[in-house]
Amino acid sequence: MTRPYLPLNALRAFEAAARHASFTRAAEELHVTQAAVSHHVKQLELHLNRSLFRRLPRGLAITPEGEALLPVLGDALDRMGEMLQRLQDGEVREILTVGAVGTFAVGWLLPRLNDFHTRHPLIEVSLSTHNNKVDLAAEGLDCAIRFGDGGWHGNEAMPLFEAPLSPICTPMLAASLTHPTDLLSHTLLRSYRDQEWSQWFATARVAHPPPMRTMRFDSSLAMMEAARQGAGIALLPPCMFAHALAMGEVVQPFPTSISLGSYWLTWLKSRKPSPAMAAFRDWLVGAAEEPG
Repeated sequence: MTRPYLPLNALRAFEAAARHASFTRAAEELHVTQAAVSHHVKQLELHLNRSLFRRLPRGLAITPEGEALLPVLGDALDRMGEMLQRLQDGEVREILTVGAVGTFAVGWLLPRLNDFHTRHPLIEVSLSTHNNKVDLAAEGLDCAIRFGDGGWHGNEAMPLFEAPLSPICTPMLAASLTHPTDLLSHTLLRSYRDQEWSQWFATARVAHPPPMRTMRFDSSLAMMEAARQGAGIALLPPCMFAHALAMGEVVQPFPTSISLGSYWLTWLKSRKPSPAMAAFRDWLVGAAEEPG
């Protein structure tokens, strides 16, 4: 879009004169002569081919055209002045829109997000969750955290860490489990990945397990809640549910785990990272490398 010519000095002179209803007082505010203010306003009127004031013997009366222009112009000048002041003070606040897999958001990001805010107080994070299906452009996201192999078309992807899956259940259910085959007598909770339990049993050296009774979830958070309520045994990443495990609400009955992918930070290849995006990326990578 090509912007029209903006006579900034004339607009500023008009706004001050309209606010004070006086060329003289406007000149005092702008530190110019009364004649300069009058000239700028006249030039603006010629540019617009509209009268903005009626000149009276003792002052000015703004015309309907001037009344229409004044609030828009006043708001624009206020916003520009505020931004210039913030730039001078070094306090420019950026909004960063982040999408994250719900499990990662609740189990890992939220407990650490205060550290990011402490380090970057002028970056406001707007967080939304998804179930690993996300369209950065359509949803207006600066970046997204998702689980997989890093192969998302049109996206840059930076690995964060793996999140191996292991059985998780209530202590009561765990009391009946002494061998991985004991899991087969219970309802097994799983995600949309059909073969994850089969892969876990193969890793646990349970050859050719019989047909399993399963319940599928599109959210690991919902699956964990089902496991917490004793609905079955979930295959979940323990690192995302450290709090529930530490509180003893659930336990990990067997140490065997499988890795089906990693968490990645992704952003559009066509999008140059903003300073806020770069700060979040660097913080996220650093936090992911810390133990625990």
